[in-house]
Amino acid sequence: MKGVLLAGGTGSRLRPITHTGPKQLVPVANKPVIQYAIEDLKEAGITEIGIILGNKGRDEIQEFLGDGSEFGVEITYIVQGRPLGLAHAVGCAESFVGDDDFVVYLGDNMLKQGIEGVVDSFREGAYDAGIALQRVDNPQQFGIAAVDDDGTVTQLVEKPDDPPSDRALIGIYVFSPRVFDAIERIEPSWRGELEITDAIQMMLDDGAAIDSQIVEGWWKDTGKPQDVLEANRLVLEDELAVLAGNVDEDADVSGRVDLAESASIEAGAVVRGPVSIGANTTIQANTYVGPYSSVGPNTVVENAHLENSVIVGDATITTNGRIIDSLIGRGASIESAEDLLPEGRRLVVGENSQLKL
Repeated sequence: MKGVLLAGGTGSRLRPITHTGPKQLVPVANKPVIQYAIEDLKEAGITEIGIILGNKGRDEIQEFLGDGSEFGVEITYIVQGRPLGLAHAVGCAESFVGDDDFVVYLGDNMLKQGIEGVVDSFREGAYDAGIALQRVDNPQQFGIAAVDDDGTVTQLVEKPDDPPSDRALIGIYVFSPRVFDAIERIEPSWRGELEITDAIQMMLDDGAAIDSQIVEGWWKDTGKPQDVLEANRLVLEDELAVLAGNVDEDADVSGRVDLAESASIEAGAVVRGPVSIGANTTIQANTYVGPYSSVGPNTVVENAHLENSVIVGDATITTNGRIIDSLIGRGASIESAEDLLPEGRRLVVGENSQLKL
């Protein structure tokens, strides 16, 4: 079985963070989102992975992942070009997939439990497709599956006014090569895109057996700033922390703090985990880094109060105000403005920005 990782899209909901880089490289707990997907595929026994690239961010993604050897996988890059829908992106992988079954994984998705259950269920049955589902409170906003008692899918509906169930598609699929015939026969939707739900429905209409698995635990689509912050919180809650860097004896550190070997927490700083601090980063005096914060590499934080935020990296944060619930892009500089003592700012700051608060 092979893997097909979809890494196109413009990341418009994450602007200005994505003006200068792809959304799949936005870090969660100091690790790019796409790396979590690679690790999930590998844990499911899938090491041949085709990555579908769009027009934006392809160079950065290839530079980060390389040939995949650093992650224990073998990567082939496939350029989709103009985005024409998920089904179109999957269809671009036909020559890579060949006669093999394959997993499709949306590159900005994150799951607590991974994909092994979905893959194993497909392998154990005589199915042409398998889909991961999760129960949601607002099914009108998702692609929804109607499912028999044994988990076999009977119908798919995209954002229905009258949902047949509360089981939403979350962007993890397993297919046999039969899906490519369905993709060739579907028509663009009202959005002008080839929808993967239409391809699966056509397979159902042709008599194909479609498996489903309910994903327990959390699932996040990291397409918006608040989703990145929530995913960061969820990962930090579960992640093992290693205090490998230097902690001054006069620093106050408690809770789970993951500190890179080349990072340091200086005297007079207070750090309350769960927190992740990247390589070559310094938390200086009179700084408070509170729970659910990730501070990326090559960053200096001084005189600041930081909580529940993600700093991508290469940043300088020297404001004496509070920064909460914020996503700060790479290379940002945030300083204090005179005679201004804010109670707290919620920020989404793009790369190389300069702010005075």
